[in-house]
Amino acid sequence: MDWLNLPPLTALRAFAAFAEHGNVSQAGAALNVSHAAISQQLRSLEEQLGAVLLDRSGRALSLTAEGEHLAQALLLGFGAIQASVQDISTRGAARPLHISCTPMFATNWLMPRLSEFRFKFPEIDLVLDPRGEVVELQPGGIDLAIRYGDGAWAGLEAEVLLASPMAVVANPSLLQNRHVQTPEDLLDFPWLEELGTTEAAHWLRSRGVADAIRGTSTKLPGNLLMEAVRDGQGVAVTVQAFVREDLKTGRLVELFSEDEGRGYHIVTRPGVQRPPVRQFISWLRRQRKLRDEAAHG
Repeated sequence: MDWLNLPPLTALRAFAAFAEHGNVSQAGAALNVSHAAISQQLRSLEEQLGAVLLDRSGRALSLTAEGEHLAQALLLGFGAIQASVQDISTRGAARPLHISCTPMFATNWLMPRLSEFRFKFPEIDLVLDPRGEVVELQPGGIDLAIRYGDGAWAGLEAEVLLASPMAVVANPSLLQNRHVQTPEDLLDFPWLEELGTTEAAHWLRSRGVADAIRGTSTKLPGNLLMEAVRDGQGVAVTVQAFVREDLKTGRLVELFSEDEGRGYHIVTRPGVQRPPVRQFISWLRRQRKLRDEAAHG
């Protein structure tokens, strides 16, 4: 179809509104414009088509045969468009809010707070997808992801939710009075990693350690990882914010810590978000504000 040869949509909408209401003033009210604007669009449409669409011989405007023909087509077309838009909008609103995050984040941050969101927005259905792998955000799929990093993900919008460096931690009993001064000193220890991630190897490489881990390596779900670390079963790389209380009480010790500038981000595709997504993001921002106030209060 050659869309370039069609008259402007504003003129077609004005004509369809007149055909539906039979009155210039009522057509203007329907489109939230003045009756003069409707009259101008009608004349413009006639000029572009080179046809008389309106009979102006009587006291009131009426449609000519050409006008009736065009009106039927427009009302049918705009009706189909409206039905499709409403159908898509309804299905989009009814689709559950799909959230991706790591099991570690779900266990340590999201789940303890999620009951409040459910209480405030009982009408929103949720699909929580906790996995270690980074998933792609596609239209009609995952609406929002909570990712750890520096926020630089190409083609996506990212907003800091929880700023915190990564830290290497262990139960003091695992160390058995051995001094750990360099990353190489950890190669003989058992390591624990979250399924779907390579945090241990990545952290060692980032510290210039080329040798492989000589101790055992165990991968397990994020909701079990910290319990295993607290139980003294191995060394692990984790988000410092999740073990802050353990470090304060001495249940765990921090062996190394990354630089600042990293953390969990709210990640979405660019563009207009569905209402449930906007509501969830607003709730996340509120949780961030409450946490910041508590930290500085």
